[in-house]
Amino acid sequence: MNYVGMKYFTDNEKNKDILNNNKDDRAIKYNSPNIYHYVEVIDMSFDVKNAIETGKTVLGIELGSTRIKTVLIGEDHVPIASGSHDWENSYVENIWTYSEEDIWKGIQDSYQKMANDVKQQYGVTLQKVGAIGISAMMHGYMTFDKDGDLLVPFRTWRNNITEQASKELTERFNYHIPQRWSIAHLYQAILNQEKHISYISFQTTLAGFIHWKLTGQKVLGVGEASGVFPIDLNTKTYNQKMFDQFNDLIAPNNLPWKLEDILPKVLVAGENAGVLTNEGAKLLDVTGELEAGIPLCPPEGDAGTGMVATNSVAKRTGNVSAGTSVFAMVVLEKELSKVYSEIDLVTTPTGNLVAMAHSNNCSSDLNAWVGLFDEFSKAMGMEVDINKLYGSLYNLALQGDADCGGLLAYGYLSGEHITHFEEGRPLFVRSSNSNFNLPNFMRVHLFTALGALKMGMDILFEEEKVKLDEILGHGGLFKTKGVGQNIMAAALNVPVSVMETAEEGGAWGIALLASYMVNKAHNESLEEFLNQKVFAEKASMTISPDPKDVEGFMKFMKRYSKGLAIERAAIENLK
Repeated sequence: MNYVGMKYFTDNEKNKDILNNNKDDRAIKYNSPNIYHYVEVIDMSFDVKNAIETGKTVLGIELGSTRIKTVLIGEDHVPIASGSHDWENSYVENIWTYSEEDIWKGIQDSYQKMANDVKQQYGVTLQKVGAIGISAMMHGYMTFDKDGDLLVPFRTWRNNITEQASKELTERFNYHIPQRWSIAHLYQAILNQEKHISYISFQTTLAGFIHWKLTGQKVLGVGEASGVFPIDLNTKTYNQKMFDQFNDLIAPNNLPWKLEDILPKVLVAGENAGVLTNEGAKLLDVTGELEAGIPLCPPEGDAGTGMVATNSVAKRTGNVSAGTSVFAMVVLEKELSKVYSEIDLVTTPTGNLVAMAHSNNCSSDLNAWVGLFDEFSKAMGMEVDINKLYGSLYNLALQGDADCGGLLAYGYLSGEHITHFEEGRPLFVRSSNSNFNLPNFMRVHLFTALGALKMGMDILFEEEKVKLDEILGHGGLFKTKGVGQNIMAAALNVPVSVMETAEEGGAWGIALLASYMVNKAHNESLEEFLNQKVFAEKASMTISPDPKDVEGFMKFMKRYSKGLAIERAAIENLK
């Protein structure tokens, strides 16, 4: 059952009497020393069931690096059912990729688990919803021929294989084009003279691909599109001047297309992006229960949904997402003074300029170490709950020396563009006089997960003088209460807040964008919709940076910067 608190009684003697005599099993009764409390709650499952049956719910699906999550939200924007599917990328012929089969298998499994959750909780079959939103990890490379067939395996954001293209396009546009951006992948394929480029009819992202197959519409939300090609902040679509520059650049190749022929149309938040077709409904729900005709909002990337899920879409707001990768985003009041290779420029789902510091590596190596401790526990005959294991090890990090006792680590499972590495080698290093213990070991792996990010954010704070009162955190690193916040606050020297909805993540964020499309009032901005209808009563916890931890992180970063030569040597000598 779903419950909502309705009455709170605080009179001590009255509550004592209520507690002794109340027979209503809907009441929540609890006491602390000499204090009696009584809270009356009501069953809301009928209203939720009615919303499901009348199609007043909204569905959000996001494909992250390690998990595909589906969330169904009610009329109050609170999740009422969910499902997820774990998956991993594959490294095939030097390319990080996911197969088409795995993409659809994962989406269908995640959706079906959500639908089963609906049936189990509310006793009804999910047949219609008010709107749907699709989100996924940004960037990468998916190209299709005129028949709609994928020309080469999906190249994800994780591939640092476009250095030449990135450099040449950045110089040509005078605008930073990161290696993982879709346009960099396209131009690198042209530079490599790959055979498939002559057959390209359509290029899109993972979110754009799924949306296309569900609706038949070749579109992207502006936030997602901003990781494909630079956006004109005035027109809220691709920058035409740069379009022309790119077409001139590739003209000698005599390709049968121009860039505007193959990229998706750009839409902003609130616009209708098509409806679920009969084929799309069957593709999403293999049981055939889901009805066609449901409207979809513009597909967005995980950066945009992270902004929405943390209510960080207005200027002077910021958020940081920490999981497999880590990226911090600050909505700017003005453009940066110059081009920085460490800073990406993307947009909010409404088209406002955002500075992003993105590190390819965050928690993957850290998770591997926790997995090793899990193996040890099992080898010793102890079955330890994995969440308890994470919580115990993470909390130990708060007991370590401020600077990690002289330890050093790099969690570079893949390349890292901020520190200019095309490949990665996870490393743990210590000297003979380091203070090597478990708290420092865990602390250094949490610190290094934010090392590259710290370098990027220092550019914004120190060189561009960007000011933030706080930054909103979300993602797996913040799951253990307080730990990720403390470490992040030390790294950025900014208060870090985590909302009670932080674990809902991007699937919830794209569901909110879908809800905005169908439920917004006339001329209501996304900022107004989020502030007044979603986050007005949401609680959050804020942790301010501890000066000792800030100083300790600075000492660690000096060690981190000097030690990059060790990482370079490992890459060169461990093939």
